[in-house]
Amino acid sequence: MLSRTKIENFNKKFDVVSVFIEHDGEILMLHRQDDKPQGNTWAMPAGKVNDRENLLDALVREVEEEIGVKIKHKEYKYFEGYYVRYPKFDYIYHVYHLPVLKKPRIDLKMDEHKNYKWIKPKDALKLDLIPDEDMCIKYFFNL
Repeated sequence: MLSRTKIENFNKKFDVVSVFIEHDGEILMLHRQDDKPQGNTWAMPAGKVNDRENLLDALVREVEEEIGVKIKHKEYKYFEGYYVRYPKFDYIYHVYHLPVLKKPRIDLKMDEHKNYKWIKPKDALKLDLIPDEDMCIKYFFNL
C-alpha cells in the first residue's frame, strides 16, 4: 500500500530513493531479473538508502550502480515522498525527477536488471510494474 499521508502505526524500517529519468516525454524503465524481489517486473531506477547516507548520495550511487550513469546531485529534483506498507515492513519511497537533454548511455548491472526501455508514462502503465509503481507514475504525470 502506498500513501501520500502517513499510514496509521507506520514504523519505518528504511528509505528508498527512485528517479524518473525523462527525455523527450519518455521515461527510463528497468526490467528486474527473475530472481530478485518482485522479479520480472518493471520499475524506475531505485534502491535502499544505506545507514548514515543522505538521500541524494544514495540516489547518485544507485543510478551509477544500476545504469552506469554518474549525475551530479544538483541535477535531481525532489518530487514527493510516499509512505509504503508491505506485509512485513514499512518504508518511505522518495521520488525524484531528472530531465535530460539527451539519452544517456545505459550500462545495466545485469545481476539486477535484464533489460531497459524508454517509454511514454501512459504506456509504462501497461507494463508489469513493481507494486505501487503505477501510482507513482499517475501522481507525477497527472494521469
